[in-house]
Amino acid sequence: MDATHLLDQATFFKGISRESKRALARICVPVEARKRAGIFREGEQGHSIYLLVKGHIRLHKTAGDGRETVIKIVQPGETFAEVILFEETRYPVTSVAITNAVLLKILRRDLHQLLNSKDFRNDFIAMLLRKQRYLAERVRQMSSQDVEERFFLFLREHFGEKTEIETAISKKEFAAAIGTTPETFSRLIRRLTKERRLSWRGKKLTLNDQPPMTR
Repeated sequence: MDATHLLDQATFFKGISRESKRALARICVPVEARKRAGIFREGEQGHSIYLLVKGHIRLHKTAGDGRETVIKIVQPGETFAEVILFEETRYPVTSVAITNAVLLKILRRDLHQLLNSKDFRNDFIAMLLRKQRYLAERVRQMSSQDVEERFFLFLREHFGEKTEIETAISKKEFAAAIGTTPETFSRLIRRLTKERRLSWRGKKLTLNDQPPMTR
């Protein structure tokens, strides 16, 4: 596994110099996770951040009554758990593989040593700020948009403007990712199917009509 090449493909690490990427690649540890395996749990001591190479990872928080709120479905090329580097000592969410997955693990202590380099530190802080802005926008969307808007936005963010989508994510995972119940999500899909705006057979989702992006 060529860690430097994988870091090149990760949007999170864009802007870091070639020298910094090589240094980062040397501390990456390959990890495989089976479907439904936990990577870490909410409240555990934070020891690593991760770059997803293959598969899908669900990040969720658990309420006092046991209900889970999905924060994000991580896609290949995305990083997660960066918050434990500076802001938190414990993981604020639980991460679970929803498909078989391959990851690169970067130990917190090793990355902190790299951050002693001023250039690397400045690059990395800039990336964390971009991630923070994304999460703030995500919270705004979840609170202001209806279920249909969140569904189509999720499709654009994770699959682009494709009209033919092959997805390993179940409908239950889709519902959790856009902050709704499986029952509400099923009603939405039935309505969109009846309106001939989409068809969903097995893992194949075909879109016939998408509303314009709203902000």
